[in-house]
Amino acid sequence: MNKTAPHNIVIVDDHALFASSLEKLVNSFNGFNVLYHARNGKDLQLKLKQIPDKPELILLDLNMPVMDGFETMEWLRENQEEIKVLALTMEDDEEKIIKMLSSGAKGYLLKDIHPEKLNEALVQTLEKGFYHSEKVAESLLHSLNSNPSEKPEFKEREIDFMKLACTEMTYKEIADKMNLSPKTIDGYRQELFNKLDVKNRVGLVIYALKNDITKI
Repeated sequence: MNKTAPHNIVIVDDHALFASSLEKLVNSFNGFNVLYHARNGKDLQLKLKQIPDKPELILLDLNMPVMDGFETMEWLRENQEEIKVLALTMEDDEEKIIKMLSSGAKGYLLKDIHPEKLNEALVQTLEKGFYHSEKVAESLLHSLNSNPSEKPEFKEREIDFMKLACTEMTYKEIADKMNLSPKTIDGYRQELFNKLDVKNRVGLVIYALKNDITKI
């Protein structure tokens, strides 16, 4: 990281005490500077217009009044796609992880994260373009950074299933959409879990996103 040019960070969280403490922590990391914190997505929109300096990365909470983290992520993807976003929340929920990653978040962190891990997450997100916490990393497949020639082969229906798994649809809704029985869908799911060496739907979604099987 370039020590002479701090990387600008913005915190979006409606809890003022937490945001203030987080600002002090991030500012203590080498090479980082918190520009400001916003109370919610609407407040962020206003400050992005008013303040000339733009953040490279936003730490985004999910549960906020007026405009929550999901709505804010969608707006950022459509209007400020060059800004990287890390979700930082108390929400330890697989569906919310999938939703945020599918919407363009570069990682999903829980608020009890160790300061050293947070520092690592900021560095890796700016250097590599993404960061996977232990919560998400356990879902990651070993082949994420493997040679493309080693990637598994997929049947057309498996590709269709993966694309639908990257949406907010339930497995039952996916079965209905594909005109298949829930039992058949369970078979596709387990076969892909085994083929990709992932433990859950989050790992499946990450694989699909990283390998351009689906687009955000």
